[in-house]
Amino acid sequence: MTVAQERPTAIAVAHPLEPLTPAEIAAAVAILRQEKSLGASTRFATVTLNEPSKETVMGFRPGDDIAREAFAIILDNATAQTYEAIVSLTEGNVTSWKHISGVQPPIMLDEFSECENAVKACPEFIEAIAKRGITDTSLVMVDPWSAGNYGLEDEEGVRLSRALCWVRANPTDNGYARPIEGVIPVVDLNKMEVIRVEDHGVVPLPPQSANYSQEYIKNFRTDLKPLEIIQPEGPSFTVEGHQICWQKWKMRIGFTPREGLVLYTVSYTDSGEERPILYRASLAEMTVPYGDPQPHHYRKNAFDVGEYGVGTLANSLKLGCDCLGEIHYFDAFMTNSRGEVAQIEHAVCLHEEDFGILWKHVDWRTEETEVRRSRRLVVSFIATVGNYEYGFFWYFYQDGTIQYEVKLTGMVSTAAVAPGETPKYGTLIAPQLYAPVHQHIFNVRMDMCVDGLQNSVYEVDIEPEDDELNPYGNAFYAKSTLLATEQEAQRLIDPMKARYWKIVN
Repeated sequence: MTVAQERPTAIAVAHPLEPLTPAEIAAAVAILRQEKSLGASTRFATVTLNEPSKETVMGFRPGDDIAREAFAIILDNATAQTYEAIVSLTEGNVTSWKHISGVQPPIMLDEFSECENAVKACPEFIEAIAKRGITDTSLVMVDPWSAGNYGLEDEEGVRLSRALCWVRANPTDNGYARPIEGVIPVVDLNKMEVIRVEDHGVVPLPPQSANYSQEYIKNFRTDLKPLEIIQPEGPSFTVEGHQICWQKWKMRIGFTPREGLVLYTVSYTDSGEERPILYRASLAEMTVPYGDPQPHHYRKNAFDVGEYGVGTLANSLKLGCDCLGEIHYFDAFMTNSRGEVAQIEHAVCLHEEDFGILWKHVDWRTEETEVRRSRRLVVSFIATVGNYEYGFFWYFYQDGTIQYEVKLTGMVSTAAVAPGETPKYGTLIAPQLYAPVHQHIFNVRMDMCVDGLQNSVYEVDIEPEDDELNPYGNAFYAKSTLLATEQEAQRLIDPMKARYWKIVN
């Protein structure tokens, strides 16, 4: 990609929270390269909008001047150092440059293929898989799993991946059906070198394939007739830039390499008054801890947001849409690790869905029936992280409800067992193939703004009434308790008390 050498300036945008344009991303990279003399060993893990202050956003009026800034995370492979930078696109210079010690940026998409190539070229790895009857490295699949930090002295400060490997029977085979059990190449991602190959013993390859594509499956179900979703007058939502209006809802969206979809300034119009609800909401982190203590699996504990960036791994729905009806798409722009602008076409899907009955009542005295159907607005994206697909869906309903749902699809992470063995820490899913037990735990950060910034959190428990006021044993009530500090708010769910939390102004 060719980048102009003259001092770039910010591109005119309509709102301070509009995502960086491709030109702004390119400008930020060019400024950083020039001012900090960044060389070929530099990788750009993140280049995204440096969001302005809440006061700036909430006080913004159309026509106001907008100062644009980019936030960047930069890794120098040569020195193994990580930097955070802020670039003023309005002024055309770097306003902040900090070395952040003791950290690692996420594993970048470019590193996936580079890591695989390094593993396949390693003589020690070639020797290890030959013990298992594998001689064609072109059919080997390498997934660069994060290594985590287990306090090992020789790993301190090293940018490591403990790569997990599978092998295809042919170039279009589903490789996840045949894990290369017991072989773990450990890769220094800064040097892109295999520093050791762990071999915990030969386990035979599972014998069966698990192919799912139309190349292999010719006969699909024929007992379903077409179901058409049509909106002859078009959708009920309107889109202006990255602002969405639908029914009484109004919001803006953004997209970052780490979080993927971000919601901003969500409001609901009540009796003609636009009432704020959320200032910002996004998936902040997720972790996938595995419960198998064996050497090949005990360090599988991926943080798929922070360690990989679900935004960078978002699907382009241009390749196959996952929504039905009248759809509006938003593209996402970021960089690859070398600082070139990367575009994910149709990264975010916006559409409406019928959601059954919203309200119904039958007056048996008059024999009259009234039904109101439910409609919901859906803002979503899907990310592929190795074997898994995560679908992230924000739903907005006509009754004022906001719902966040994560849907998991794709394939489970697989492992091999010896013939006749029953795995204790997983489920056998095919002969000699099992899925280790694990969890998917998600954390969503919600910066609430219910009717303004002065919000409080209450914990609500269902409590039985005291005996002296409960002669029949049936009395109970909802008890609200203020959680005044973050320390107090570290709470557990309690299904026996039907515990929930409410946020009030």
